[in-house]
Amino acid sequence: MGASSQPQPATAEELKRAHDAAFVDDVLACRRPNGFGDCSPEVAGALPFTSGAMLSAARYLLGAKAPVAAAPCSGFHHARWASAGGFCTFNGLMVTACNLRHDGSARRVGILDCDTHYGDGTEQILGVLPDASFVEHWTAGARFHSSEQAPAFLAELPAVVRRMSGCDVVLYQAGADPHVNDPLGGWLTTRELRRRDAIVFETLADLGVPVVWNLAGGYQREPDGSIPGVLEIHDNTMRECARVFGPR
Repeated sequence: MGASSQPQPATAEELKRAHDAAFVDDVLACRRPNGFGDCSPEVAGALPFTSGAMLSAARYLLGAKAPVAAAPCSGFHHARWASAGGFCTFNGLMVTACNLRHDGSARRVGILDCDTHYGDGTEQILGVLPDASFVEHWTAGARFHSSEQAPAFLAELPAVVRRMSGCDVVLYQAGADPHVNDPLGGWLTTRELRRRDAIVFETLADLGVPVVWNLAGGYQREPDGSIPGVLEIHDNTMRECARVFGPR
């Protein structure tokens, strides 16, 4: 660990491999609302970089034959083929998967989505693509929603990750919003979230499958607007990543 690579913005052509062409053009030209429900030029200008960060991290990982890479980005899995929503405009998970396949960098891509919300946009895009069999997708939000389910989630997670053993790369959407104090989540403790990350990284390392992870959701705020709770969860993901993949 320790190497860094400058992310490159995704091109409109790359975005269109996972999205309707008119939708991409309209959003980038501020003619159609983004995932925040407005037509902000600032958001439109940032969008190629958020998806581009994930795609760049995956390309770096596969090119360098490294075991892990991190992309400091979020806001993906509610974005559909031709619509935005839920703070998500373009689905950087699917943009990355589709372009890795197009480039010949990966024949099979795993998407492991442990954000608290259902990855409905990812599922919808997979349903639109003429051949989506190259993606192995699992979203925790499809089944897990309460603190009572936390032990079952952690017990099942190693088997879920092992289902991706045939993938060339796994895109791991970590997510801070399952935390018990998150206003839009509410079912895993800080310790359980760190255990989640440990299971994912340890299992993929054991399988020898490289992983790219990103931040995903997290909405805890202090009265002054600061987000120490979210940052602690993200820091713990990095700590587990460093523990598993750091120098032996």
